[in-house]
Amino acid sequence: MGMVRNEHERVIEAPAEVVGALLDRLSAEDDPLFPTPAWQAMTFDRPLGVGATGGHGPVRYGVTEYEPGSRVRFAFTPPDNGFHEMSVEPAGEGRCRVRHVLESEPRGGDRLLWPAVVRPLHETVVEEVFDNIERAATGGCARPVRWSPRVRLCHRLLWDRPETVAVPEAARLLRAAVDRPGYEDAYRVPLLPGQPRDPEAWTGILRDAFPVIAREGDELLLEVQVRGLTARASILVDGRHVTLSSTVRTDTLGGRIYWGVVKRLHPFMARTMLRRTHRRLALAAPSAGERELERRRTPVSGPSHLVSG
Repeated sequence: MGMVRNEHERVIEAPAEVVGALLDRLSAEDDPLFPTPAWQAMTFDRPLGVGATGGHGPVRYGVTEYEPGSRVRFAFTPPDNGFHEMSVEPAGEGRCRVRHVLESEPRGGDRLLWPAVVRPLHETVVEEVFDNIERAATGGCARPVRWSPRVRLCHRLLWDRPETVAVPEAARLLRAAVDRPGYEDAYRVPLLPGQPRDPEAWTGILRDAFPVIAREGDELLLEVQVRGLTARASILVDGRHVTLSSTVRTDTLGGRIYWGVVKRLHPFMARTMLRRTHRRLALAAPSAGERELERRRTPVSGPSHLVSG
């Protein structure tokens, strides 16, 4: 396989300067275009501009050319090669054309991965960026992209897995809940743009099977009702991560026998349930373009002298 050139374009019924202003917000905290949280956010080590380095997920690149309101080019970080760029140009009165171009020369195993996995995922993300441009610039999207069965399968298989961490210091309810626990564990996932910040929205991690018995700030404490055990679970949403923690004390011989079997499966089940809920809430969240429209509809609060008339 030689050089790959992949192009997408769409005519948007909005002036180029309107769409260009949206393009300038790529990677910002209020990025209205990149399709998070269904896909990992585009982030850089500094605001969008030449020299910024980062990427999205495992795809790494840096900004090599930037014309505010018009065009931005990203060069892939070695060992990858080539570039991708987004541009906006007028296409008549009150309309413009947005274009995304990728050029790269796949090498080694990437020659097989590009057609089988990378291209369908890449093309879906680009079309979702275009969908968000259309939503944010015109108020709606006529024909949003639909995921193919291959994209759905790859998305499910490649979704991030929780990492094992210590029980957070901020999980104060859990730390005080069980005296002399014999077992503790914690797993966390990143909180993505657009995902709910209220821990109540995350109780589906445990399939709503355990009652919430306390809440303090961003932490929920749940009672795990198993005879012979004193067990609690905590869901903590700290602004950057969602952490599922557990603590267990065995109280009877039956409880020790039961937990001796269950604790071998518990880490796998906890990680699986957290990952499944994380992905489900990401797919159910409003798109970046929809969030942008909602921000515009939300009145600005604050002192009256700071609000323009």
